[in-house]
Amino acid sequence: MLPQSLFLSLFFTLISSPSCFSSFQDDNLANFLDGTPGPSAYPPFFGTIDKDRAVDFEASFANLQMEYEAEIVDSTRYDQLGTPATSLGEVNVDDFGAKGDGVTDDTEAFKTAWEETCSSNTAVLVVPQNKKYYVKPITFSGPCKSDSVKLKILGTIKASEDPSDYAKDRSRWLLFYNIKNFQVEGQGTIDGNGKIWWKNSCKINITQPCTMAPTAVSFVQCDNLKVYGLNVQDAQQMHVRFEESMNVQASNIMVTSSEESPNTDGIHVTRSENVQIIKTVIKTGDDCISIVNGSTNIEAIDVTCGPGHGISIGSLGGGKSEARVSNVMVNTAKLIGTTNGVRIKTWQGGSGYAENIVFQDIKMENVSNPIIIDQNYCDQETPCNEQNSAVQIRNIVYKNITGTSATKMTTIFNCSKTLPCQGIVQKDINLVYKEN
Repeated sequence: MLPQSLFLSLFFTLISSPSCFSSFQDDNLANFLDGTPGPSAYPPFFGTIDKDRAVDFEASFANLQMEYEAEIVDSTRYDQLGTPATSLGEVNVDDFGAKGDGVTDDTEAFKTAWEETCSSNTAVLVVPQNKKYYVKPITFSGPCKSDSVKLKILGTIKASEDPSDYAKDRSRWLLFYNIKNFQVEGQGTIDGNGKIWWKNSCKINITQPCTMAPTAVSFVQCDNLKVYGLNVQDAQQMHVRFEESMNVQASNIMVTSSEESPNTDGIHVTRSENVQIIKTVIKTGDDCISIVNGSTNIEAIDVTCGPGHGISIGSLGGGKSEARVSNVMVNTAKLIGTTNGVRIKTWQGGSGYAENIVFQDIKMENVSNPIIIDQNYCDQETPCNEQNSAVQIRNIVYKNITGTSATKMTTIFNCSKTLPCQGIVQKDINLVYKEN
């Protein structure tokens, strides 16, 4: 995980336009589920970066060689046949009545199995392989008795596609809430079964109202979390969401959905700290990775993205809200056929900042808008009025980004007139327009 001490204060020469902890109060689960917080519903939870600490960028990030590979390899055990090994004392959802036939509603069996797991010292729940479990919206809630908890997903968990099953909360399908030292592993599949939701999206069918659709997998207030080896596919809307969580490692995950699926972000990070996304492949209809308000110390390492909308910071500042994002590194990524490359997008009228962000060692193939900062982002039908305030964008580094662009403009800095971009640095950029 990124060390707590990694608060970078970067001072760069401005080469773009020259003009151009209060702690989070834990909600109880009932209040959390009842509310639908907006972008400013919670206070920022990190302190001000010490502007007097001049830290050399190259030296600081050279020390960020995370020794994650051995940890990932060691954390999954295999028998001689190549299937995940099991242990005595594990809780199996089949033992609580789950059928796994893809038709029977297994929700209650999952709830009962989780209650047994969370209240035991063993604290390992297994979803067996070669089965498909049909599950309605469900919350796996902590805290649990054991110091650490594990969920092994070896089979398939498939979502109900009936919108009436989500009447109480349309925002989530599988919710993991307030579980500490939690590990989710396996070569199984989480299937959001999202096609009916895509069909009824206002972005696909303009006669439909724009309404919320469920996120397939949400981790909320899950500190010291590891998620690896999973396949997450066809989410109703977002695929995986990390929210209000600290010390998160997500690795070797495959996220896939149709290129035409609306709002299906691959991995979404909000109000979280010390997050690593490692060796992950994301192919969706929206942002491969989106990092939004209240997120700091975020790393994406060895990510393959496309199709999709690229890797995004934001959007930030919508609805005149305050947004704060800092200390983000995207290191060693490959983008293929995406509608944007590496993007920072903020609405006019917002406040706060996006700062100390690095995009480096990135290869692009047939990518539109490879490098883009847009402080005038406007994702609505009517034009956005010009505002006097903006989210400050500063200390942004683009280094060793190469490949082909599907658009003639390879770099776009659409900065605010009132609060323009500051400290934008580009080094070793080689992007060539290639006409399709």
